[in-house]
Amino acid sequence: MGIGTLDLVYVRGLVYLAANQGGEAASEFWKILDRRGIVANAPVGALAHFQIGRAYTIQRETAEAKAAYQDFLRLWKEADLRDRSAGRMGFSLRQDTR
Repeated sequence: MGIGTLDLVYVRGLVYLAANQGGEAASEFWKILDRRGIVANAPVGALAHFQIGRAYTIQRETAEAKAAYQDFLRLWKEADLRDRSAGRMGFSLRQDTR
């Protein structure tokens, strides 16, 4: 499974989130995190943590959601913000401020 395939997995996870299927979404995003050697420093890896937080929020698993968001913030803080590709992957903090 290459990085291009992981982008497809990411998009599938977003579709599950849009359909309020948190369990299925989390499963897709975990597929990304389970392949850290392929993901390396790609934004999709950090964003998967954020989206897992959203998936857990849908399932009302507050402690797990908080842990996922904290993982995301830790990784994102260390990110090279010159790479703007994350914006093309649908990242927005406003998605979860309902």
